[in-house]
Amino acid sequence: MLTSKQKKHLRKLSHDIQPIFQIGKGGVNSNMVVQIDEALEKRELIKVSILQNSMENPNEAAEEIAYDTGAEIVQVIGGTIILYRESEDNKEIKLP
Repeated sequence: MLTSKQKKHLRKLSHDIQPIFQIGKGGVNSNMVVQIDEALEKRELIKVSILQNSMENPNEAAEEIAYDTGAEIVQVIGGTIILYRESEDNKEIKLP
């Protein structure tokens, strides 16, 4: 569980990151979860955007992805989800 201080630090780091996944009308599927899991291992901090045509609720999609990948939800703002998971092999982010 991330503290508010850690979340604030991660939000600051994520400011310049572009979303690398988009959730469309197909919603969250198992293939996407596998790819997000691999991206989290490489990058630790990622953004996922939810497109206008998606029927997914951003908060529900964030919870589903976080549960399936073991990630922490840093923030859900509008149609953007910020996720963090400490990498086992590529640890670069130092949390306060």
